[in-house]
Amino acid sequence: MTSKTTTTAAVLVAPNQFEVQELELPQIGDDAALLKIEACGICGSDARIRRRVAAGPMIMGHENVGTIAAIGRAAAQRWRLQEGDRVALEEYVTCGACRWCRSELFRYCSLTDGGLGGPPLRYGSTPMSISPGLWGGYSEYLYVHPGAVIHRIPSDTPANLMTAFLPVANGVELACGYGGVGIGSSVLIQGPGEHGLAATMAARAAGATCIIVAGLGVDASRLEIARKVGAHHTVDVEREDLVTRVKDVTGGEGVDVVINITGAGTNTVEQGLAAAAKVATVVISDAGKESVSEASFGRRELTLKSSNGHSYRSCERAIDMIAAGEVDIAALSVPPYGLDQAATAIDAVAGLIDRSITFASIEPRLGPAPC
Repeated sequence: MTSKTTTTAAVLVAPNQFEVQELELPQIGDDAALLKIEACGICGSDARIRRRVAAGPMIMGHENVGTIAAIGRAAAQRWRLQEGDRVALEEYVTCGACRWCRSELFRYCSLTDGGLGGPPLRYGSTPMSISPGLWGGYSEYLYVHPGAVIHRIPSDTPANLMTAFLPVANGVELACGYGGVGIGSSVLIQGPGEHGLAATMAARAAGATCIIVAGLGVDASRLEIARKVGAHHTVDVEREDLVTRVKDVTGGEGVDVVINITGAGTNTVEQGLAAAAKVATVVISDAGKESVSEASFGRRELTLKSSNGHSYRSCERAIDMIAAGEVDIAALSVPPYGLDQAATAIDAVAGLIDRSITFASIEPRLGPAPC
């Protein structure tokens, strides 16, 4: 049991404005726990979350790795955990009783989805007005809700590397879960951001033999990273016609799987459909607002999937990949930032400082920016 009574946290008080505050630690009930944060990863979505303050101040951070500092008896029995155990938390907080929680699709639980009359209850985006307030990893300590989704992690993998388990899990889910990528698959990944690069790693690990990653001119450094982590081909869509290049690479066939994570654009879905083979799966993760005509499908068997989140199994696979060194997270990361540099850390992952940065994290300390 920790002897501390307070925790230092970076609190979002206005759009992109953080204050380092000292907060009271809550009393932990029989069915909950307290996590001592080792490091919290920065997600690309944090660049959007930091603008959301309508519900009041909050502690951001949902890629959390740490050790159990205190745990109730019922929680210890249910989770088979004890103080000192090292774990990683998914962002979801679930009810544990609905139809979704009783399946692999617990990420659609109404509690985590905001469907029970209140705001979505999930780590990194729940306001402090919801008791006990410690819902984010930009802090020394985090409240572990009875409905938290917990993974054990190895004791010897550095925390700042293990915090990448969620983006890597998203890549696994996009490529292998939704896309069904396997041995011999051909894949087009539109968007070389954090999740696009993670999907590239996952596709290569799954045995894909043709991986094409597409981006803009400004993504030159990220396209270079894509080649290093598994892409066989990259395309600057501002200099080359994407569909023509894909057809050329695949001998005119098109790809088996398209994964669209562009976040914007006016015709990225249309391009992806045009680059798909006669029988293909098109996964749309974050493509912006686009309209497509069914007539463009032609005489093909296309499966379109709107993706959302990750599964428990994809997180377990991601943790194994990082721990085993199957993905070189260290080569894609910068040294951890301190709590007083939360805004800078988010800027780094958002590509506002250096677009070659893929993964970054925050440690519960105050200190200078990483070199």
